[in-house]
Amino acid sequence: MDLRPDATRCYLVSDLHGDPAKYRAFIDLLAHDPPDVVFLAGDLLPPARSFSDALHVTGEDFVNRYLVPRLLALRDALGPAYPVILLILGNDDARFEEPSVLSGAVDHAWHYISERRVTVAGRSVFGYSCIPPSPFRLKDWERYDVSRFVDPGSVSPEEGVQSVPRSARERRNATIANDLDRLIRGESDITRAVFLLHAPPYDTPLDAADLSRVRVDGVPLDPHIGSIAVRRMIEAHRPHLTLHGHAHETFRLTGEFAVRIGPTWCLSAVHDGPELVVVEFPLAEPGEARRRVIGTGAARQDR
Repeated sequence: MDLRPDATRCYLVSDLHGDPAKYRAFIDLLAHDPPDVVFLAGDLLPPARSFSDALHVTGEDFVNRYLVPRLLALRDALGPAYPVILLILGNDDARFEEPSVLSGAVDHAWHYISERRVTVAGRSVFGYSCIPPSPFRLKDWERYDVSRFVDPGSVSPEEGVQSVPRSARERRNATIANDLDRLIRGESDITRAVFLLHAPPYDTPLDAADLSRVRVDGVPLDPHIGSIAVRRMIEAHRPHLTLHGHAHETFRLTGEFAVRIGPTWCLSAVHDGPELVVVEFPLAEPGEARRRVIGTGAARQDR
């Protein structure tokens, strides 16, 4: 089933981290200027960086008590103009919350597409949440990238904590590269596909972190925190478009939110300020994307 055969105008939003002010701005934008499709690229819930936080996120059920009611009210108000919302979770989102996210999908607030494929405007859309090993302790959405290598200062997927346990074998052997291969297996034409991925491609203007002066045991850290597997997938399969989040400060450091790898456009909606950032783009021509920074009801085009 094609979720939106006529889709043309899209928004990309990421890394809201349960911030009520950003969600108010986001829902207000949808109410007054709804697109055809919204892509939410992970890290959507209040942060959970410890096992305790993962089990007791802000002491309330953010998804069911805050997010679902507001989006369902918006859906009722907009009627047929309500956009298709496609979302994944990110490394700061406890997997303990996944049943609530699935419940929101059942209620038709959104479509949850982590490790899933849907069709929009005749294009396959794939979702994937995991990032390479990070310094953070929560490992629900972390995998080794292409091998069992871990950057200095990071914690391996075999260490840390999980809000939903995985077997020791899976934690040891699972890689982003293998997951992506499995996700697209059997797909005949990736060149028309769209990927919603929390991790950006490695060594691009979309994955720069502010680590240039940080050292661990005298070793300088790699300022690029994206995924080698994601970049290799893009280079090998040349999809139409990839959409990302995760590296909050990358736009401040590089001034870029859109890059091209071969024929593939890669967009990121990250932001490390208090405003909401929305990347608006036509689905058929993502190179025409523009970045909107939304504060107290006003939007401006940065690029």
